[in-house]
Amino acid sequence: MTQIGRTSARVSVTRDGAHPRRVTLSWAALTDKGNKRAGNEDSSISDVPVFAVADGMGGHSAGDVASAAVVERLGEISDAVTTAETIEEALARALTDIDRVGDESVLGTGTTVTGVALAEVDDDLAWMVFNIGDSRVYLFEDGALRQLTRDHSVVQELIDAGLITKEQAEHHPDSNVITRAVGFHEKPLPDYSTLPVAVGQRILICSDGLTKELTDVGIRHYLSTTSTAERAASELVTASLANGGRDNVTVVVVDVESDESGTTAPGASASGSTASRRV
Repeated sequence: MTQIGRTSARVSVTRDGAHPRRVTLSWAALTDKGNKRAGNEDSSISDVPVFAVADGMGGHSAGDVASAAVVERLGEISDAVTTAETIEEALARALTDIDRVGDESVLGTGTTVTGVALAEVDDDLAWMVFNIGDSRVYLFEDGALRQLTRDHSVVQELIDAGLITKEQAEHHPDSNVITRAVGFHEKPLPDYSTLPVAVGQRILICSDGLTKELTDVGIRHYLSTTSTAERAASELVTASLANGGRDNVTVVVVDVESDESGTTAPGASASGSTASRRV
C-alpha cells in the first residue's frame, strides 16, 4: 500500500483573476487490509490538486506495485489546478511502470483509479471527476448522496442492459470482473465529468472494499452524521470491517469548508493550521 500526500490536512486554495476565490478544503485518507486479505493492494493520493484511490490486481506484489505506480505518477502533478491532459500523461507514465512488472507476472497486472482533481472550468474552480475501473466517487451535498462515477465492470453492463438488478449484482459470480483498468498494455481511458466547487460539499473516494460491505444508505448515514472528514473516514472503514471486511478498503473524504465570501459549511471545524496554495 502506498499513500501519497497528507492523510489529513486543511488547505486554502486562492484563485486570482477576473473571478477570484479562496476555497478552504479539509480531508482525510484511511486504509485497512481488511479481515480476509494478507496484504493491501490499494493505494491513494490526497493532496491539492489530486485526490484519488487505486485498487491493484494481479496478485499482492504486482497489484501493490500497479496501484503505487498510479498514485506516484499522479503525485508528480504540482500545480494547484490541473487538466485532463495532465492526468492522462501521468497515467501513461504509470502504464509504462506497470507493464514492466506485468511482463514478469503470469497473470499480468493492473489497477483501477478513481478520484477528483481541482481544475478550472469556465473561468472558475471545479472538480474534475475521473474514473477507470470500479472504485467510486460519491458526492454528499444538501443531505443527498450521489454516485459521480459509473463502474467499468461486467455486472454494471448487465445492470445497464436490464439483465440483473443492483442487488443481484452483489452476488453475481463476475462481480469482481472489471472491463477497464490501468495496465495490461492498454492505453488508460478515463471517464470524466465536472462539478462546480461549492461550500458544504463532501466528496468520498473509495475502493470497492467499502462498497462491498456498505450500501448507499449506509454510506450516506456515516457521511451525514460525522462533523469532520477524519471522523467520516474512520467510521466508514470501521463499519466496513464490522460488516465483513472481505477486501482491502481505502477511503478519501474531502470537505469544502468555506469560500472567499466567508461562508462556512455547517459543522466544519475552524481549528487547526491551514496551508495555502495559489492558482
